[in-house]
Amino acid sequence: MLAMVLVAAPTAALAQPTGPYYERSFVLAADARCDLFQPDVAAALSAATQQARSAALRAGTSEADVRAAGDRALSRARRVSCADPQLATVRQRVEHAFAGWARLPRMEFPGVRASWIANRVPATGPSWILTQASVTGASPVTVGYTAGEVGDRLTAVVSFVGRPRPYAARIVMRDPKRAPRAWLGGASDLPPTSVRHGFWAVSFGNADPGLLVAGKSTGEAWRFPTEAAHALEKLDPRETFAIEFLFRDDSVARATFEAGDFAAGRAFLSLGPLGRLAA
Repeated sequence: MLAMVLVAAPTAALAQPTGPYYERSFVLAADARCDLFQPDVAAALSAATQQARSAALRAGTSEADVRAAGDRALSRARRVSCADPQLATVRQRVEHAFAGWARLPRMEFPGVRASWIANRVPATGPSWILTQASVTGASPVTVGYTAGEVGDRLTAVVSFVGRPRPYAARIVMRDPKRAPRAWLGGASDLPPTSVRHGFWAVSFGNADPGLLVAGKSTGEAWRFPTEAAHALEKLDPRETFAIEFLFRDDSVARATFEAGDFAAGRAFLSLGPLGRLAA
C-alpha cells in the first residue's frame, strides 16, 4: 500500500496517522477526475481508503482531523493536471500495488474485537458474502450481506435456543445528528437511548440452510432497509451497534457487533464475484 507516492505530497502530512488516508483519498479523487484506473483497481483502492480511515481513527485521530485530511486530499486532486507526468507515475504504482486484489476470493477485515469476512466465491444457492458473527445468550446471530440481495439490504440470521420466534427486530446504533462524536463506551456498550437511532426490519422469514451456522438446522432471517447499511458505514470503526429481537412478553434479546471496517468490506465486494471477472 505504501507504494503509492503522491504528487508533491507534503512530508509532514504523510508522517501523521492520517497520512495513508490522505494518500489514498487523493488518488481516489484523482481517478474520479481523470479516469485513471479500471473498475477493479478503483474498487480495491476504495476498500484500502476505507481501511486507512479506520486505522487513523483507531490510532486516536479525531473524526474532525480525519475528515480534514480527506478534504485536503480532495482539494489537491482538483488542482492537479490529469496530464501531469508525476500522476502517470502514481497511476503505474497504484496499478501494480492493487493488481492482486482482483484475484482475492476472500478477505478478512479485522477490528478491535470482531472481524468482517468478505467472500467473492460464487455459490449455487443463498450464501453470505459479507458477515460478522455474534450471539445473544446461547443463540448465534450473523449479520451481513447475502448473495443476490437487492438494494444492499443487511440481513440478520438468528437461531434461537429454547425461545419462541420474535415478532420484530431492529438495528440500533448512534445517531450522528444527536451525538456527533463517536460513542466508545465499551465492547457491548451502546450510546444512551436518547441518542440512538433504530432501523426496523422490513421483512423476515425462515432462513435458507446456506445462511445458518454450523450445527443449526433452523433459523430466521430478518432484512433491514438500505438506510441501515448507509448509517453503519459512517460510524467510527470502534463503535458498537446491536441487533435487538423483540418478544411478546416484552423481553428483548440483544446481539452486539462492532462497526469495524464495514465500509471497506462493501468496497471490496464491489469488485464483483470472481466468476464475473474471469468471464
